[in-house]
Amino acid sequence: VARMNERAKELGMNDTHFVNCTGLPADGHVTSAYDIALMSRELIWRHPDIRRFTTIWMDSLRGGASMLVNTNKLVRFYPGATGLKTGSTDSAKYCISATAEKDGMELIAVILGGSTSDKRFSDAKALLNYGFAAYSLVTVTPESPLPAVPVTLGTQKTVQSVLTSENALLLEKSRANGLTQAVSLPESIDAPVEEGEPLGTLDIFDANGTPVASLPLLAG
Repeated sequence: VARMNERAKELGMNDTHFVNCTGLPADGHVTSAYDIALMSRELIWRHPDIRRFTTIWMDSLRGGASMLVNTNKLVRFYPGATGLKTGSTDSAKYCISATAEKDGMELIAVILGGSTSDKRFSDAKALLNYGFAAYSLVTVTPESPLPAVPVTLGTQKTVQSVLTSENALLLEKSRANGLTQAVSLPESIDAPVEEGEPLGTLDIFDANGTPVASLPLLAG
């Protein structure tokens, strides 16, 4: 349990405190929907193979003598559902951390304190529908080749700027079209320069000229 609380802090789960490892009600055993989303994100990022199991609706044991049915009904009835975990107790009511993927974007919807089992699924479905309808994942690529930066007193005259691999932006669909870019780099940089060292930014603006994101440009 101590390690669980340590890991929760590492993940930024500031509303969470574990008292046991079962999830059963206990004084001081608390969390929040945001923290459950953080924990769920860590799981699907670090252990993507979990989807091999969380997407199974029904399976059999002992040569078909026993059947297991997934408690997450979204796996069967919601297109693109990938998991993730249901739970319920008398005090917590009906809960779910639901994940689904569409057009390369995976969303997490967390419902706590549902009044009925069906209510948690309908609420999670509503959140997922809203997310997929209102947002899109936009992969940013430079509009033109990124320039090299002159190096002062270096063994090489220049260092190439490169865009970080984390170049996908979650944007409201109303802002996703007509994006423009601006490269911000210094006129020169002093040696030594390490690979991966920050050099500047690739700034993204929406069609109205409002800043959307600033992506780091690194030394390649």
